[in-house]
Amino acid sequence: MTKLILNLLLTLSLTSAVCAGNYSLDKAHSNVSFEVTHMVITTVTGNFTAFDVDLNWDPEDLANSSVQANIKISSVNTDNEKRDTHLKSADFFDAAQYPEMVFKSKKIEATDNGFKAYGTLTMRGVSKDIELPFEILGPIKGPWGNERIGVSASTKINRQDWGVSYGSVMDNGGLVVSDDVIVKINGQFIKNQEKGLSNK
Repeated sequence: MTKLILNLLLTLSLTSAVCAGNYSLDKAHSNVSFEVTHMVITTVTGNFTAFDVDLNWDPEDLANSSVQANIKISSVNTDNEKRDTHLKSADFFDAAQYPEMVFKSKKIEATDNGFKAYGTLTMRGVSKDIELPFEILGPIKGPWGNERIGVSASTKINRQDWGVSYGSVMDNGGLVVSDDVIVKINGQFIKNQEKGLSNK
């Protein structure tokens, strides 16, 4: 039994060591989406099609880990052109004046269910600290020999905190568009490698 435990600890240690490094986003296999409640009774979903994430990941020493996400507001897509145009306007995101939404971590900690990034979210010129729980999936070796990990993150924010205050109230007192917004990030990352190795 002791030998089995030692082998397991060694395997986990090797996995962590392999995983540490700087990672680039595989945009073709990643997405940033959001959910809001409409008229209290349905959920409307959308996503951003232009974004980039820079990830430094060291599970052996989380103080060396960091993440920054930059999202282009003009890329918002809810499969409704009229609604998307309204979301880009000054009533909501004001994409002309504030073209990017940025999350930058300050620290990352382990939790019972994975990890949590503490950082600053800047939107519409307003910067506020948020917590972003996430899970790491992998690492695995891709078909071209490169190392990949998956990141699954989700959090809830109140749009009013960032000045996205447009909205009307229905007769029953409910909001046409909820203040609470669920943000979801699912990213696949490729470990940056030495020259000569493929990152497909």
